[in-house]
Order: sequence, then structure tokens, then C-alpha cells
Amino acid sequence: DFNNDLAQEMGLDFNVGEYTAYFSGNRTLKGASVISAVYAGHQFGTYVPQLGDGRAHLLGEIESKKNGNSYEIQLKGSGKTPYSRFGDGKAVLRSSIREYLVAEAMHYLGVPTTRSLCIIGSDENVMREGIEKGAMVTRVAPSFLRFGNFQFFSHTKKDEAATKILLDYVIAKFYPRLLNSENTYQKFFYEVVSSTAKLMAKWQAFGFTHGVMNTDNMSILSLTIDYGPYGFMDGFNPNFIPNCSDHSGRYSYVNQPQIGLWNLHALAYALHPILNHDQAQEILQLYKNILVREYTNIMRLKLGFQKERGKDKQTIENLVRIMSGFEADYTLFFRYLSNYDLGGDRGQIYSLFKKTSEIEEWLNDYEIRVKQEGWPEMNRDEEKLNIRRKYKMKLANPKYILRNYMAETAIRMLNYSGDISEVKRLREILKYPFDEQPENDAYAQLPPEWANEISISCSS
Repeated sequence: DFNNDLAQEMGLDFNVGEYTAYFSGNRTLKGASVISAVYAGHQFGTYVPQLGDGRAHLLGEIESKKNGNSYEIQLKGSGKTPYSRFGDGKAVLRSSIREYLVAEAMHYLGVPTTRSLCIIGSDENVMREGIEKGAMVTRVAPSFLRFGNFQFFSHTKKDEAATKILLDYVIAKFYPRLLNSENTYQKFFYEVVSSTAKLMAKWQAFGFTHGVMNTDNMSILSLTIDYGPYGFMDGFNPNFIPNCSDHSGRYSYVNQPQIGLWNLHALAYALHPILNHDQAQEILQLYKNILVREYTNIMRLKLGFQKERGKDKQTIENLVRIMSGFEADYTLFFRYLSNYDLGGDRGQIYSLFKKTSEIEEWLNDYEIRVKQEGWPEMNRDEEKLNIRRKYKMKLANPKYILRNYMAETAIRMLNYSGDISEVKRLREILKYPFDEQPENDAYAQLPPEWANEISISCSS
């Protein structure tokens, strides 16, 4: 499957034969040198001195004539690299489909992410727990640099000069406005802390759990990167763990904000002494407030609040507590709330809860809060208020997300019968997550019971 929309955005003009040749690794881009990057990282809290692109090759970087942006193009699952260690450098079809689909889904949700240009299947079998089909994904991003690149040169190589060269490169390329200013490194670190906090807020607000937040999976540009055993929550559970290998729950949904901060501390340590320790600590102290403010603002939009009120945080916390108690479907709740007319039928919302008393009380308070908005142009006309509120809320609450069972269905169809139609269908549906798309209503329902049996691990 080939993502024509992204190709056009990048200004690529390949025919089918050309892109197959380029993105299967059989032909190199003109003027490019294929490389794989070395990095280190904390994996589940333990420092590993050398990791690296064990099955990814960077084909090169292009500048789009259409929008002027630069794009690095990387193949994943393209064979052994100097950093494959004992691996075969390959990727299996199931994990490739999951990454291919979710990167685009996240992009259209408005979450910073790497992108997916194409996926190409392989006739070659790959040995994991059993024999599986292989595939390659072509990933695109402004940069694939991660915290672990800095850790490698700082800790493993103990090369401050190399660390500084890498740091100066990132600032010059992605933060040129910081050049020739006072405290350039401190300002850069603030940018990373701030954008990482905002990324965590978006993950939490959309019910997304990455699953493997090792420092080598943390983008220096605060993109969502390296999708493995991720998951969007179905029933709301703060302790949701999509990765069956994460026995301690280190990377559970509720822990993600704190792990983001932990990883930023690791980055600060890697940048010392180039980055002053005391100033780095002061900047890290800002992380929580940035995250909470961003998360609260997103949740206000999801609830249809246009103005800030003092009790909004309490309203959000009460809702989260009630949803957690009944494991109400996270995405459906907010979409149903987006369809709800004040004072109208609550049956659709109540269907997500085994008992309705708590959510009924919350909805009563919610209606009072919404009416406090008092949009002047509405002249307190409740019908107009409903129309305006519902329209705004639907722009913040997706109807369609990539649930695990949807990806699994596409994987099984391709694995067992070579049918790629579901991959194409999902990619198209997920391009418009906030639209009604009534013809695709079946993809906006509670997951089937068999979805609970899906087990996702790091094995890919």
C-alpha cells in the first residue's frame, strides 16, 4: 500500500515501479548515502550502552518543492545493520501493519508523529515465536534523532565534543531562532521539555498508550516514534498496559506523564556539562505545569467548554473517576457526549455504564456548567447553544480510532488470504477521525468480545 497523500505533500513523483524499487531497498535515492544510526538508551529503566537502528536504514533526506519542508526517509525491516546484534534485521507483517496504520491515524488526530509512506510485503518468512510473514515500512519524519543518540555519545563514548556537535546540529536545523541568543542550550532544553509535556498531554487526552517509553524511543523533536505494543484504550482503565511484556506496568497509561519527565531527566544528564545542571533542573520543574495546563485545555475542548472556570479540573477528575469505576468506553463516551442535547435523552451515554446514578449526577452538573458559557450571540437560545457546542465538541472528540481489534482484523485478512483491502479501508477511514462517515458506523462501536483476547508484545 502506498500513501499518495503523503507522497504529494513531500513532492514525490514516482511511478509504481519506482517506489517499489526505492522502498524495498533495491534502489537508492539519487545523491543519498544509506546509513543506520547508533544510540544508547534506558530500557525499562536500565541503561544499555549501545543499541541503534537494528533493522532500519535511513535512505536519505529530501526537501519538498511543494512546501519547503525536509523529510528523512527510513526503511524499517530492511535487513541487518551494524547494530542488529543477534537480530535478523527484519520486521514481521503484523507489527508493520500496526505501525503503518497508527502513524497516519495519530497524524490526523493532530498528535505529533512520524508518518507512514508505504508498506511492502515480503515473500520471505521471518522466525519469531513462530514462522511469520515479513514486511517493510517506509517511515518519514523531519528527524529520527532520539534522546538515546545523545546518551550514546555522552555516556557510552564519554565524548563531550561529539555530543556538542550533535546538539549544535539539532539546534541549527530545527531551532535556528535560538542561534546567537543568550543561553541557547537552556532555551533548547526548554523547547524539548515543553513539547514533550504537550505530547504526553495529547496521548492522555486521546487515551493512547505507547507501551515502550524507553529513552531510545523518545524523539528529540517530541514526535510519537517507534510504534510497537501500543494501544488506544477501549474501556477506561488508568492502569491500562498494552504491552504484555511490561509485567511491572512501568509504561502504563497512568504512568506516561511521569515517565516522560524521567526520560527528560536522563536527557539533561546526557547533556551535562554543556547544559548547566541547575538551570536544567529549573526547566524540568516547569514540566508538570505545562502538561497539566495542556491536558486541561484539551479536555475542556472535549467537554465543550470554551471558557475557563475554576472548578473545571474537578469536573474532569470526577468524570475520570466515574469512567474508571465502570470502565466506560473512553472514545465512545466523549463522542456520545458530543451528540447529546442538553436536557435531552441520555440513553446512549447511560448504555456505557452498568449503573447510572453517578454519571447522572455528573451530567446534571455538566449541564449547569455548559450553560454558564452564556455565549452572547446565542441570547441563551438552548437550541443554538446545543448546535454550536456539539459542532465544536465533534472537532475535539474522534468518532474513529485505531482499536487493536481493527488492526488485528486487517492483519488476519492479509496474512491468511493476501487481502489488503482492510488496510486500505482503515487508512482511509482514519484520515477523517472527526467526521461522521455514516457508511463506516460499524467501526465506531464497542469492540467485539474477542478483542479482549488480543495480546501485543515487543516481538516484531
